[in-house]
Amino acid sequence: MNTSYFDEIIESAEFIKERANFNPEIAIILGTGLGNMAQKLEIRKEISFKVIPHFVPTTVESHSGKIIFVNWHGKEVVLLSGRLHYYEGYSPQQITFPVRVLKELGVKKLLLTNASGTVNPKYKSGDIVFINDHINFHPENPLRGLYDPRLGDRFPDMSDVYSKELLQMANQCCTNLYLNFNTGVYFGLQGPSLETPAEYRMISLLGADIVGMSTVPEVIVAHNCNMQILAASIVSNSSPETGQQEKTTIQSVIQVIENSSQKLFQIFDLLIQKI
Repeated sequence: MNTSYFDEIIESAEFIKERANFNPEIAIILGTGLGNMAQKLEIRKEISFKVIPHFVPTTVESHSGKIIFVNWHGKEVVLLSGRLHYYEGYSPQQITFPVRVLKELGVKKLLLTNASGTVNPKYKSGDIVFINDHINFHPENPLRGLYDPRLGDRFPDMSDVYSKELLQMANQCCTNLYLNFNTGVYFGLQGPSLETPAEYRMISLLGADIVGMSTVPEVIVAHNCNMQILAASIVSNSSPETGQQEKTTIQSVIQVIENSSQKLFQIFDLLIQKI
C-alpha cells in the first residue's frame, strides 16, 4: 500500500460520482446467493465493477460484480452486488478497495452479509446469525504495507468493531418480525476448500460459532474507515455434531441462502427505516 493507492481510491470515487448523483450514508455488501435482494428495490443506477477504474472483476459465478444505487424507504443506499475474495487470487488491498471507495462516497454505516458454515450445534442450516466478534485466520492483513495516514490509523483498536447500536436495532427488528435474534463469533479463513472435521473441531475449540471465507478483511478496513458495522450471516449447513452427513456444494449453499434471503431482507427493510 502506498500513496498511489489513495489516489486510485479518489479516482474510482470520482468516476462513480460522475455517473450516479447519490449521497449514500448506508452501504450493503451482498454475499453469496443474496444478489437478488436488489431486485426488490427501486434501482436508480447500476455500474459494473469492470468499468470502474482500479476495481477488479469478480470471478465467482454467484457474484455479479455491480455497484447498485437504490432508493430504500426514501433513503439513498448503495449495494455491492458481489464481493471479492482472497481465494480468487486478489490481494487484501484489492478485495477491500471497494470499501475504501464507499467511504469516499460518504458511507458511514456498512451492513455486510455472507454465507457461513456452523460449528455450533445451536445453529442450523438457514439460520441468520449476527456477528458480534471475529477471529482472523486470513494469511494477510489488508492494512499491511506502507503507511498512509489519509487511510486511517496505523494500529486500529479492534476491541469494539461491531456496532452495539446496530446490533440492538437488529435485535428489535427480529423481535418485531417474530424471528430469533442469534449472535456469534465468525472465524475467517482464506478458502476456497471447505473445512476438514479436525479444522471444524479446532474452530470450535478456539471459540467461534460460524466460519466463512470473506467479511473479515472488509470489516478491518471499514473499521479503519470509522464506519459503523453490522454483519449478518446465513448459515448454509448444519454443524457436524448434529450428525449432518450431506456433502456441502456451492449449489447447496446457494439454495439455502436463497430460501432464507427473504427473512434477511425483512430484517434489513425494517432496519433501514430505523437508521
